[in-house]
Amino acid sequence: MGEVSHTAIVGAVPRGLTDILSELNRLLEPERFRDYCPNGLQVPGRTEIETVATGVSAHAELFELARAEQADLLVVHHGLFWNSDSGALDIVCKQRLQLLFQADISLAAYHLPLDAHPQLGNNAQLARRLGATELERFAMHHGEPIGFIGQFPDEGITPTELLTRVQELTDREPLMFEYGPAVIRRLAIVSGAGSDYLSQAIDAGAEAFLTGEPAERVMAHAREAGVHFLAAGHYATETLGVQALGEHLASHFGLRHVYLDVPNPI
Repeated sequence: MGEVSHTAIVGAVPRGLTDILSELNRLLEPERFRDYCPNGLQVPGRTEIETVATGVSAHAELFELARAEQADLLVVHHGLFWNSDSGALDIVCKQRLQLLFQADISLAAYHLPLDAHPQLGNNAQLARRLGATELERFAMHHGEPIGFIGQFPDEGITPTELLTRVQELTDREPLMFEYGPAVIRRLAIVSGAGSDYLSQAIDAGAEAFLTGEPAERVMAHAREAGVHFLAAGHYATETLGVQALGEHLASHFGLRHVYLDVPNPI
């Protein structure tokens, strides 16, 4: 079952949904990205927000946790609707929508804009928490960078130390192909399903590349290019962005924030 972590705000004052969405759109600039899904409000619910909940992926268990916390707004990284969908609602989507409608919870989703944000985004958060500094953008997606390369200070770190840091941060043992040098100074990061950006990481001079899901081809690619490759889980590499986003909203608007964790081994 999922877990809940709270941000206590004394005397939280309801805020308008429109104002909160305006702040999210100002901050994340979703119009810049050619994404796989609609960003922003996906399901309208209550328009006066006192409690905002955040989570990684929109599904029934997350919605039930949000209802139990009496959330007015739920902000996720992976929303309900994707460009690859048929356009017709199936029974699973119907049941999910019913949960939101019955609880009158508004649902908003931000995908690539949240990966790419230089302070609150998944990739920047991962880099800084792993000890990397001097972040530079990379991983171009239709003209917009969504990943970051970070520099480890001083003489860099060993592959073993990087593996340990990733494991402690994501609370799971990553898959690692250890094919790079004995010292890592430049780490490239694209969370989630970012394996396609391995070539860009190599071209940018990274000695190691961190993503969520591995593709079958990356083992040979990393070995032949002489770089380290780590896959720490799609879900596990994308928990930090929504938490940081929720903390921002709580601080900016004086809201109560709850992070709803429903771990996924993928």
